[in-house]
Formats: sequence, structure tokens, C-alpha cells
Amino acid sequence: MRILVVEDEKSLANSLVRLLAGEQYQAEAVHDGDSGLDYALSGQYDAMILDVMLPGRNGYQLATALRKAGSDIPILMLTAKETVQDKVLGLDSGADDYLTKPFTTEELLARVRALLRRQGTVQMDSLDFCDLKLVLSSSTLTREDKQVRLSRKELDVLRILMSQPAHIISKEDLIIKVWGADSEAMDNNVEAYISFLRKKLFFLGSQVLITSHRRLGYQLEISE
Repeated sequence: MRILVVEDEKSLANSLVRLLAGEQYQAEAVHDGDSGLDYALSGQYDAMILDVMLPGRNGYQLATALRKAGSDIPILMLTAKETVQDKVLGLDSGADDYLTKPFTTEELLARVRALLRRQGTVQMDSLDFCDLKLVLSSSTLTREDKQVRLSRKELDVLRILMSQPAHIISKEDLIIKVWGADSEAMDNNVEAYISFLRKKLFFLGSQVLITSHRRLGYQLEISE
């Protein structure tokens, strides 16, 4: 399960990411409302932990924008604002639950679990494109009777490409989503993992190609 943390206090955001990772969630953080909206609308996340006081659009505005855009991502609003009016505003904005700071890690994790259960979230464990099947839980890529195991970053890069095969995914987007917004990863890191994946597609004999679009990014295509 992938969880997006939108929190401008970086030390808290990093602590939340580590906490969630320790519970076997894949978590990443962004630190302003506009980035939070872009990430949440990507469709890559199963839930979001959302602060209210953010640079750019605040948490209430972000939740409202998501719901207007048709997103049903479960939202746990996490904030120091604790009046009844604040909670009502958060829930009316589109949040599914509201947890005030300070909080215990046990309660936060329990609320995340309950939120996912309450939403009836069905987690996809595999993605299919052309002759390929990517199994997320085992980090394996399969074509017919041949199979290869992927590293964590190979899995993340290919998952993003297979989730949006009609779209060109920029190197910048891949860096942010795979390595993190605060990482020191550069274009050559992306190029290296694209090269690794191309070798594995060749080994499998797949019809799927990872094509490069100069100055734009990468896209999956099917060879004729």
C-alpha cells in the first residue's frame, strides 16, 4: 500500500514516512499543498495523511480540490487545529478522518488501518500491459513462462510507467516519485534504471519497449 504524507514540517514528515515504512507501507512525503494535489491526483496512492497548515493551498483547499476532481483517495487530516469548527470544516472539505496533534503512533496507525478498511480499499497486487505482468508483492516481472525479479527502484520505475502507459513520464517526475523530492538523484540515475529494465524486457522477449522522448521523458510502447 502506498501512502502520501503532505506535511510542511520536514522532520515530522520524515518521521511519519519511517513509521509507515516500518509497518510495510510504501510512503513518501511532499511539503506543500500544490505538490500534494499533483501527487494525489496521479492515482499512485492508496491513502493520504494531510496537514492543514501548508504553503500554497492549505489542507482544506487541497481536500476540496481532490473531491471536485473526482478523487476518492482516503484522507486522514492531521493537524494542531482542534476546535469542533476546525474538525467540521476538515470533514466537510472531504477528509475521511481527523486526528489532532500531538498524537500517539499507535492511534495514527490504527486510524490508517481503519480508514483503508472503511473505504473498502481493494489493493491491486499486479499490473498488466501487453504481454507483461508486474506482481508488486513479489517484485517480479513475468512474460508467459519466464520471470525476473526486480530491485525496489526498478519496481517503482516500471510500476509508474505501467500505471500510465499512454503518458510520457518525465525524468523529473520519476526522480520525485521514486527517489523523493529531497533526494540528490539526477537524470543519470533514472537513465541507469531504465537501462536495467530494458535489459530485463529483452531477456523476457517482451514486445514492450521503453521508448525515450527527447527532453520529455519515457513511455511504454509495443513493438510491431
